[in-house]
Amino acid sequence: MKSLKPGYLKLLRTGELKRRTNEAVKRLSHCNLCARECGADRHGIQLGHCRTGVKAKISSYGPHHGEENPLSGRRGSGTIFFSNCNLQCQYCQNHDISQVDRGRAIEAEDIAAIMLELQERGCHNINFVSPSHVIAPILAAIHVAAQSGLQLPLVYNTGGYDSLPGLTLLDGVIDIYMPDMKYSRADVGLQYSKIADYTQKNQSAVKEMHRQVGDLTLDEDGIATRGLLVRHLVLPNDLAGTAEVVRFLAEEISTDTYLNVMGQYRPDHHAMEHPELSRAITAEEYRRAIHLAQSAGLWRLDARRPFLVNW
Repeated sequence: MKSLKPGYLKLLRTGELKRRTNEAVKRLSHCNLCARECGADRHGIQLGHCRTGVKAKISSYGPHHGEENPLSGRRGSGTIFFSNCNLQCQYCQNHDISQVDRGRAIEAEDIAAIMLELQERGCHNINFVSPSHVIAPILAAIHVAAQSGLQLPLVYNTGGYDSLPGLTLLDGVIDIYMPDMKYSRADVGLQYSKIADYTQKNQSAVKEMHRQVGDLTLDEDGIATRGLLVRHLVLPNDLAGTAEVVRFLAEEISTDTYLNVMGQYRPDHHAMEHPELSRAITAEEYRRAIHLAQSAGLWRLDARRPFLVNW
């Protein structure tokens, strides 16, 4: 399959990308860009749950060779790690980035320069990590970078708690959506990520992402050009509700969904305060998750076996 030109280039030519950028910045006055829709005035001193104002904060960036193969390829995925998060996952392995408010606030023009640098370094795509709360500066940066020659596919790498108003602004801009589907039960999401409606908002968001980009498509080298790629982290004691997650994907999204069944859970951050989360998953728990996905009809599985001494 031949590579497709990213959709944001068409939106740039028609002026729609600029309009979307302006609309996103305007919404920061009563923010509804992530699924919290907290209404904070981020132009002032009211930062909301994400602790982020108008400018995005960057933790780090560079070619990443540990993402899924269709993203990393041979030259790496051009990841930009944004600080802070709209979730409070009690076991987060990146809590020093997501929950401690580190990183430096930078202008959209600086983000654009990073994107162009990653393209120059040969990355296959630009991968926005934890972007849900910084849609406005991301759109502004894309507008600048696209005018300066950016041509890579854009990856929206999210914890999965995204709002429909925010995703509407990204329609035709983002080429590859990569959401987490963390939980299938609302009470579990509330307990471990401090979000009462994670499951409802997550499923609505994944439906909208798939409507926008469809199933994952690859070029002749096996590199993703467009589509949906879902991540599901297997938790101990079946806390993630894997059976319902894979059923939802197979029946309400597509049996052609590309799913990474992630087995690398380890207790981190506040996990040891929750006995049910205080251990790694077992080999049998991981095997069961793979079996559930296959039994549901999902066949495009990225199933990397975790390091388990009893595998």
